[in-house]
Amino acid sequence: MKKIFLLVAFFYASIVFCQNDSIVKLKEVVLIDTKLKAFSLTHSIVKLSDSVIQRNPTSLTELLRNNTTIYFKEYGKGMTSSASFRGTTSQQTAVLWNGININSQFNGQTDFNTINSFDFNSIAVRAGGGSVAYGSGAIGGTIHLNSYLDFEDKFSNTVRLNYGSYATKGIHYKLNLGSDKISANINFSRNQSENDYEYLGYNKKNENGSYENTSFNTLFGYKINNKNTIKFATHLFDGEKFFSGTIASPSRSKYEDYNARNLLEWKYEGKSFISSSQVAYLTEKYKYFENKESDLFSYGEVKSLIFKYDFFYKISDKIKINPIISHTQNTGIGTNVSKTKRNISSLSLLFKHSLLKKVDYEIGFRNEITSNYESPLLYSIGVKYSPFKFYNVKANFSKNFRIPTFNDLYWEGSGNPDLNSEHSLQYEINNIFNYKDFEVRLTGFKTDLKDMLRWVPNEFGIWRPENTDLVNIYGFEANLNWKRKIQKIRIDLNGNYAYTKSTNEITEKQLIYVPYHKFTSSLAVNVASFSLNYQYVFNGEVFTSSDNFYKLKEYGISNLSIDYTLKTKIKTVLTFQVFNVENKPYQNLLSRPMPGRNYTMNLTLNF
Repeated sequence: MKKIFLLVAFFYASIVFCQNDSIVKLKEVVLIDTKLKAFSLTHSIVKLSDSVIQRNPTSLTELLRNNTTIYFKEYGKGMTSSASFRGTTSQQTAVLWNGININSQFNGQTDFNTINSFDFNSIAVRAGGGSVAYGSGAIGGTIHLNSYLDFEDKFSNTVRLNYGSYATKGIHYKLNLGSDKISANINFSRNQSENDYEYLGYNKKNENGSYENTSFNTLFGYKINNKNTIKFATHLFDGEKFFSGTIASPSRSKYEDYNARNLLEWKYEGKSFISSSQVAYLTEKYKYFENKESDLFSYGEVKSLIFKYDFFYKISDKIKINPIISHTQNTGIGTNVSKTKRNISSLSLLFKHSLLKKVDYEIGFRNEITSNYESPLLYSIGVKYSPFKFYNVKANFSKNFRIPTFNDLYWEGSGNPDLNSEHSLQYEINNIFNYKDFEVRLTGFKTDLKDMLRWVPNEFGIWRPENTDLVNIYGFEANLNWKRKIQKIRIDLNGNYAYTKSTNEITEKQLIYVPYHKFTSSLAVNVASFSLNYQYVFNGEVFTSSDNFYKLKEYGISNLSIDYTLKTKIKTVLTFQVFNVENKPYQNLLSRPMPGRNYTMNLTLNF
């Protein structure tokens, strides 16, 4: 495994400018992914606070599973992990790194256990369709991994060390520094584990399940003058994991993966417009060893070059328009995929208007051009109405899509070059109530999905991808947040519930691994130097076969943590965590047991 990362450097020269909205005008906090707030007025966005990120394990899987209604399938703790967001498949949730879609070009999804949550300043979840702004895969929702810059005098360091059950060890380092001209944040993480937990009720252990990974995430910014700013971001991940087997079948395989992401932006801000150009270069690479003792392996590698031009024009205080032009070139090769190249050009147009004092609406369009598949015209429209100070309602409607992957199109002997992209129509209404310390959100949603891609056997018994299924999805979400300070006691209470019906219209059966019910809650109580945090996660039953005959039963587990802060020159926080307090056996993927009760100790230094 690589122990040292090599930064990929590239030179980019152009006259570049950037987008303007309320989020951009905050000079002390500058994001690259400005559209997350600038053009998501009618969507539900949940930002996970620093305190929430700190009291959860480092993997993005566990952070989101414990604090959102997204369902995750894991091939065991630390193994491959994929998401089901609002009843969709794992390929229909887009993961964005500073606004760049990083879903795999091979299989169309992100392994959430290859992302360390501590590497980012901001993690947010945007529910619902987002293909107009973010492209392929943004059907169920989008996960945003962002970094930001503080152009102010600042120098701070954070070091976190953790040790836990199954010889799990980690070290994490963050550096933030800045002035009125220069700003930077640097994040480094290293994790490893023997991961040899017991299978409760089976008198077996999780064998061949160890893993280790290293990641490096940075963002640098330089203000040339009041109008020009250059930003450079990089994210590197190098991991090795041994694939554990099922309850009945052992495994001797291992998997190595390496991801490098680089993004350069140079922006210029005029009086009534901001124009921005970006260039990104991404590399994803993997090796799979069926036998870890052998030198034989299968592999794949895709290199992606992305150019984006973004022009934001403020017509008036009430009207804003934002055209975006982008071009992406993917070049891939692998054991089962011959060297191939794909070029995709896109044009998007976003429009926002404050029609009345209490009414805002936004409209968006996107069209893509490529020779590899037929892309539909995408559109979105949303409106926000705020009749009272304590209440507002949002409604949106959109058409979204997912393109076929390299595996779908080019897998030797099975790929299908005649595939259409999946496309969906989505409807959503969101009610938000705010009263004193309470915030309540009630959301109803519906998605009609057509041309869903599935690998099915043909008349010769060969599995090939086809546009086969029609899927109807509808559901309801409820979110509660309550914060209160009583003298020296601070209390934070959060709850999330989702009911999801996701039905194949042909078979009239629920899609596999989509629970009807998902519930999460958390309670944090802070008193002086102590903090007590409790989490509860409930997953309803899920079907594991398309005929709904086999299923995994529901489960609910609790996590508990206690923090103590030492008021010394170097702020020191000691944390003790217990996961699966009740020591319950459970699975979120068939025949892949998860750990029983386990423990972690953390030492965090801030200076």
